[in-house]
Amino acid sequence: MKDLKKKPYNHDLQHLYDDLLDLQRWIIAHGKRVVIVFEGRDAAGKGGVIKAISEPLNSRYTRIVALPRPDEREATQWYFQRYIEHLPAAGELVLFDRSWYNRAGVEHVMGFCSDAQYRRFLADCPVFEKLITDDGIILLKYWLAVDQAEQEQRFTERATNPLKRFKISPVDLAARDQYAAYGKARDAMLRATHTKWAPWFVANFNDQKRGRLNVIAHLLERLPERVPPDKPLQLPPLKDKPGREKLADQALWIDERF
Repeated sequence: MKDLKKKPYNHDLQHLYDDLLDLQRWIIAHGKRVVIVFEGRDAAGKGGVIKAISEPLNSRYTRIVALPRPDEREATQWYFQRYIEHLPAAGELVLFDRSWYNRAGVEHVMGFCSDAQYRRFLADCPVFEKLITDDGIILLKYWLAVDQAEQEQRFTERATNPLKRFKISPVDLAARDQYAAYGKARDAMLRATHTKWAPWFVANFNDQKRGRLNVIAHLLERLPERVPPDKPLQLPPLKDKPGREKLADQALWIDERF
């Protein structure tokens, strides 16, 4: 299947944006708490789909969480502790660009945690997710699947594009030789943490545009409730004639170069 072109992608995305806005109105109006977790291999497209989802939404009620590696203090905490503070309050949607599942993936494969810590995570994670979903949090978990050849192509693009080079870390480079190990860790993670209260959904992200549309359409199906948009506002006429903005003399205008 050929990659989706930009024009049809943007056309379909705009229609999905209308539904995303209706969904957010429902989340806010009914005080829902929604968490969407995105996991996948390096360069799978997590940041792109999160950006696509959040772009039309009210940023006051939408948060993106992409945590750095834990500091010395966080490393001594209960593993789930630093993620808990980022869970949503009423009316909020939280999008995790990687999440507590770091322990089942990069930490395990790259040796950043002990085998005992890894096995404890696989046992504790379903319990943790049962606790938060029983408390009313809506949790959706997506694994973005990408083939190794496609992943390598994206790594090459990032390495040669100065605007994308920041996306490649030393850990990413070291992980390139661990493709099979990551696949094995992924399968173990899915077997241990795929539950009826927090199932995993796998999306094909070899074509990122098509993958984004499929994920957004799926999450809209999983959260089918909507609040219809308000009627257009009728702005009252201005009391004074519109004029140019006037500023204090101390303010400096920038040069208009474009």
